[in-house]
Amino acid sequence: MLEKITGTFSNIVRTLSGKSKITEKNIEETVEQIKMALLEADVNLRVVRRFVNSTIEEAKGEKVLKAVDPGQQFVKIIYDKIVAMLGDQKTDLALKGPDTYSVILLLGLQGAGKTTAAHKLAYRLKKEGRHPLLAACDLQRPAAIEQLSVLGQKIDVPVYKELDNKNAVKVAKNALDYAKKNGLDTIIIDTAGRLQIDDDLMKELVDVKKAVNPVETILVADAMTGQNAVDIAKTFDEQLGLSGVILTKFDSDARGGAALSLKSITGKPILFIGTGEKTEDFEPFHPDRIASRILGMGDVVSLVEKAQETVDEEEALKMQKKMMRNEFTLQDMLEQLQSVKKMGSVQQILDMVPGLAGQISEDQIDKAGLKRQEAIILSMTKKERQNHLIIGPSRRKRIAKGSGTSVQEVNKLIKQFEKTKLTMKKLTRNKGAQAKMMQQMMGSSGGMDMSQLSNMKLPKGFKLPKGFKF
Repeated sequence: MLEKITGTFSNIVRTLSGKSKITEKNIEETVEQIKMALLEADVNLRVVRRFVNSTIEEAKGEKVLKAVDPGQQFVKIIYDKIVAMLGDQKTDLALKGPDTYSVILLLGLQGAGKTTAAHKLAYRLKKEGRHPLLAACDLQRPAAIEQLSVLGQKIDVPVYKELDNKNAVKVAKNALDYAKKNGLDTIIIDTAGRLQIDDDLMKELVDVKKAVNPVETILVADAMTGQNAVDIAKTFDEQLGLSGVILTKFDSDARGGAALSLKSITGKPILFIGTGEKTEDFEPFHPDRIASRILGMGDVVSLVEKAQETVDEEEALKMQKKMMRNEFTLQDMLEQLQSVKKMGSVQQILDMVPGLAGQISEDQIDKAGLKRQEAIILSMTKKERQNHLIIGPSRRKRIAKGSGTSVQEVNKLIKQFEKTKLTMKKLTRNKGAQAKMMQQMMGSSGGMDMSQLSNMKLPKGFKLPKGFKF
C-alpha cells in the first residue's frame, strides 16, 4: 500500500539521516522533493501547500539547523507533519454501552464496498464483545440483500431483511425494533448507493438518518479514487453530516491521495481501512502508524498486534524453546509458513518491518515459490518432517513428484531450512525478544529467510519516533 510515496519518502529519510549538518539549501531541496511526491500521490493542492510552508518554516528554525543531530530532527518534523495531515490520532467509534443500542449508518456510492465493509465492521465489533445486527437497507442494487445475508452467515451475525418491502426507512425502523427484542446492541445499516450522487439518493439517506438517529454516520469510500473520494466525502458531509470515513481497497492504493487529503479538507477522521479481501482484513486507522510506514520506518506495533491475533502464545513459547535446543523441524517451518499466511499478504507484512517498508515491491515477491515450499513439505511423511536428515535421493524424487516440483527445488528448500535453523538458533540466543517476534511472524517466508532478517538495520543515525521500538 502507498508504494509510490513510501519509496520516495524512504529515500529522503535515508539521505537526511546520514547528514551531520543541515543547511537551508538542504531543506529547500528536500521539501521540493516532498512537494513533488505529494502531488504525484494525488494529494489536494491546498493540503500540499500547507504542508510545504509549515515544514519549511519549522525546519529553518534553530531547532534543526543548530541541533546535535539535525538530520534526525528534520525527519522528526516531516513525520509529525504527516501524522497531522492524516488526522493526529486514532478516532474510536462513539458507541453507547451494552445496556442500550447504537446505530451505525453506512453511506457511499455503488462499488465503494459498503456491504463488504458492513460485514467486516460487524466481525470486528463482535470480536470486541458487541452483539451486532446487520440491517439490509440497500433496496436498489440487485442481490444486495442476498450478499449481506451470505456475509452475515459467514461470521455468524444476524441480518435483518424484508424481501417484499421497498421502503428503506421502514426497514431501518423495523431493524431497530428487532434489535431491541433480541438484545442486540449495535445495528449496522447498509444503505443504497448510486453510480453518482443524486437528489433521490440524498433524500432517502436523510430520511433514514432521521428515523434511526445514528451515533455514527460513516462514508465508505474507495481509496483508489484519490481526490474523487475527498470530493464525495465533502458532498455527503454537507448533506448528511458525516462522523467519519472508511477507506476500502487501501491495500491496493499505491498513491495515497485520499488518505493524505481527507482529514485536512473535510475535517472528518478516517476510522477504518480495508486491507484485503478477507473478513479480518479491516484495521482501525492509526495516523502515527501509517506515517511511519510512509517514511519507510515500518509499523512494529501493528505487526506485533497481527502476530498476537494469529499466533498462540503457548505455542510460540514452545517454538522458542525448540529453537534454543536446536530442535526446529520442517513441520515447524510449515506451521510458521501457514501462520504468516493468516496475518495477511507477505507485502503487507514486509511494509511493517522497519527498513523494508517500501523497499520490496509486490512484483519482487515470489508468491508461487511460497506455495511450492508449502507443497513440498506437505508431500513429506511425518518422519521426514521431524528429521530432514533421512531425506535421501530416492525420497527427494518422491517428494518432488508428489508436490509437482523438481528435485532441485526440494534440495533448495532443505538447504534453506538448514540455514534458517542455524540462524534462528543464533538470533534466539543473541537478540531475545526481537528474535522471538521475528520467528513467530516471519518464519522462512516472504521470499527471504531469517539470515536476511538478522542483518536488517535501520538507516545509520536514525531513531524511531517515541513509542516505536525495534
